[in-house]
Amino acid sequence: MSNRRQARECALQSLYYADSANLAPEVTAAYMAQFKGELAECFPFCEELVHGTAAHLAQIDALVSAYAKNWTISRMSAVDRSILRMATYEMIFSPQKTPIPAIIDEAIELAKKFSTENSGKFINGLLDQLKKERKK
Repeated sequence: MSNRRQARECALQSLYYADSANLAPEVTAAYMAQFKGELAECFPFCEELVHGTAAHLAQIDALVSAYAKNWTISRMSAVDRSILRMATYEMIFSPQKTPIPAIIDEAIELAKKFSTENSGKFINGLLDQLKKERKK
């Protein structure tokens, strides 16, 4: 597993924890710190994903809501919601400039690993639609 994938997994866990405990994502620093040793040089990327998602949460939720046909943010599972938020942050706001197909692939892999059987398709469809609209 790549270090960046590990960083995304840790960021997802932190975002999920914040969402499930009804905490602001930026207050999960102590929880996230437990991953620092295993992530080593990629820990700053994990922090960027969590803090960046938190900083743009209202805009991200508005974007996700706009592309989630027949779904509201509150109806989505906490895992799917966290994956979508993080991937949307990375696609739209991240200074890292990771290629969008790689971001979508990583989000699908996270969904396959941490969510339901149909989550990968749902996440792929929503992020692909976001990608297409952003190109216009």
